[in-house]
Amino acid sequence: MKKTLIAAAFATFFASQALASSQTYVVDPAHTFPRFSYDHMGMSKQILRFNKTTGTVLLDSAAKQAKVDVTIDITSVSTGFDAFDGHIQGADFLDSARFPTATFKSTKVVFEGGKPASIEGDLTIKGVTKPVTLTVTSFFNGPHPMLKKQAIGANATTVISRTEFNAGKFAPGVGDEVTLDIALEAVVE
Repeated sequence: MKKTLIAAAFATFFASQALASSQTYVVDPAHTFPRFSYDHMGMSKQILRFNKTTGTVLLDSAAKQAKVDVTIDITSVSTGFDAFDGHIQGADFLDSARFPTATFKSTKVVFEGGKPASIEGDLTIKGVTKPVTLTVTSFFNGPHPMLKKQAIGANATTVISRTEFNAGKFAPGVGDEVTLDIALEAVVE
């Protein structure tokens, strides 16, 4: 009984220490752009992006723990052509009238050498939630050179099937495989 109480006290102490050293970073919407690309009928690789993203990243570098919670405004899709923006937001694809946001919530962050290497989580598009793993291709954690605040920056990528998210119109002619490429910056407020 005594050993159990001591073990519980140590566990509580270390858990509270880990939480005490974590920092919350708020996504910088001016420097965070999820992009997606797909094969367009074998003719070209189309690259589109979303212009409005919000969220937070909770990071404890010492404990090698993190949580990511991001919301993408689907109505901010940018194809470079207004009529095509509307087409992509239609019911056959993103259906932004019914599902104006997409979300990603991490379930596990894997660290290698003190930096996040991959982020496992739940991606929700059009009300459909699927597990995905983002591969982190670059990561920065330090003072922001202009804002003089603690900041993080990262790039991450994964591949999803758009038919799994009920957005598969014209597949396979228009590629079902979609590459997500996310550039994220966030600062401590």
